[in-house]
Amino acid sequence: MIDLAREIIGTQPILTAFLAIGLGYLVGQISIGGFSLGVGAVLFVGLALGAFAPKAQITGPIGLTGLIMFLYGIGILYGRQFFEGMRGVGRMYNLLALIGCVAGLLVALGLGQVYGIKIGHTLGIYAGSMTSTATLQAALDTMKNKDPSIGYSIAYPFGVIGPILCIYFMTQVVKPKFPPKVQRFHMGEISLGEKVSSQTLAELTEQLPSGVQVTMVRKGGQNIVPEADIVLASGDGLMIIAESENAIAEAAARLGRLEPGRIVKDRSALDYIRVFVGKANVVGVPLARLPLPAGFPVHLLHVRRYDADLVPTPDLTLEFGDRVGVLMPPDRKEEVRRYFGDTVKAAAEFSYVSLGIGMVLGVLLGLIPIPVPGVGTVTLGIGGGPLIVALILGKLRRTGPMLWTMPLPANIVLRNFGLAMFLATVGVNAGQPFVRTVAESGVTMLFIGAAVLLTTVLIVLLVGHYLMKIPYDDLVGIASGATGNPAILVYSTKMAPTERPDIGYAMIFPSMTIVKVIAVQIIGLLVAAGG
Repeated sequence: MIDLAREIIGTQPILTAFLAIGLGYLVGQISIGGFSLGVGAVLFVGLALGAFAPKAQITGPIGLTGLIMFLYGIGILYGRQFFEGMRGVGRMYNLLALIGCVAGLLVALGLGQVYGIKIGHTLGIYAGSMTSTATLQAALDTMKNKDPSIGYSIAYPFGVIGPILCIYFMTQVVKPKFPPKVQRFHMGEISLGEKVSSQTLAELTEQLPSGVQVTMVRKGGQNIVPEADIVLASGDGLMIIAESENAIAEAAARLGRLEPGRIVKDRSALDYIRVFVGKANVVGVPLARLPLPAGFPVHLLHVRRYDADLVPTPDLTLEFGDRVGVLMPPDRKEEVRRYFGDTVKAAAEFSYVSLGIGMVLGVLLGLIPIPVPGVGTVTLGIGGGPLIVALILGKLRRTGPMLWTMPLPANIVLRNFGLAMFLATVGVNAGQPFVRTVAESGVTMLFIGAAVLLTTVLIVLLVGHYLMKIPYDDLVGIASGATGNPAILVYSTKMAPTERPDIGYAMIFPSMTIVKVIAVQIIGLLVAAGG
């Protein structure tokens, strides 16, 4: 029976790949003290299958396709935040992460030399300590053997748990305090006073606190859509929205008084519905330029994206799956539904045309040789090329009729499935040499991996906190991005429950991934030239 299982696993690569994914996700759900490997467990199940069935090999582009899917999804998701992070404090944050990552690489090379570890294993240890699949692929391409996969597999577990432990202890020492999470969307109804009488809505809007918007006007006992040239009088009403209750109260103090109920209860002239965004022509266009249905008054009241309510600012762009609150005459609901699409299926839809074009451009960019004086030529490779192209497209979001973005649920599926395919391939193919290497020098390689990881994370946390005085929620985001694994980011958001860890991760992860990809190639070429 065992021999039959070995034969099937060894001769059916597709079966083996999906077996590694299925069992890997099952193992990844096991939680010990709140820690679980998640998708990383696919790697170790793949190693076990490869060791169990010596003939098992997953050949062809399956693994590389998965890696491209993962990196492309990351780039599309974080493109805008990444380029915004290249300005201001983002440069300082990237410099800190760069110092940490380079120091980690130097530690890997130094200890590898001291303990006589092969350079392929050393580069794999570095990639595993950083849990960077793109770096692993670059090392595999440079070394042209399986050695990096072995080092990666040994170092990977501590590459996940190590940063989490560091952030935990750092949090216990620093004891940061954060304001409680607040609702981002507040509404209020104002009855206008005498001091603003006879002003147009445009003039009155200039008196509102920053971030406050008028979404509906009540004049002559009837609700109407706000227009800049409406002349207001004492007793008229405004419905306003803002991201804080204080802004609502301040606006009321300037213009009149809060008087809820008059506007929201009257739906005779304007009614309210929520619709799903399901048509590509309304996605990726700033609201200020979005052509709303003509022939009747219509106004966007608010946008709900996944778990958050957003104020519809002029530069906000809609995404597939958003729920939009719309004001319109009661008899125009169906026209509004048709205009936006109004289908929940949109949360999982995206353009395969843009996906294909984006990935092709990424692969082509990765093939371009980059001369490095005194070393030779390196490339961005399968890891760096698609990531850079996706970052650019994620920032552009839309080019004419071509929509580059995708809904978050679809992005998560694309990334997780791609990463699982890559890890399954790497694990299965490295199973046999992994067992031999662990028996010979596994403890030493694990020690080197821990030293690499601790060097990088502690430099970021200690220098960032004590010398650079970086806000703690930014700091844990930088540490998460420098190391890379999404599980570290999830833990960071628990320790620092704001939006800043996600933003810090988006600023750091792409740039450090590219740095690591190029660095391991340079090291590999230097060693090859010297040996």
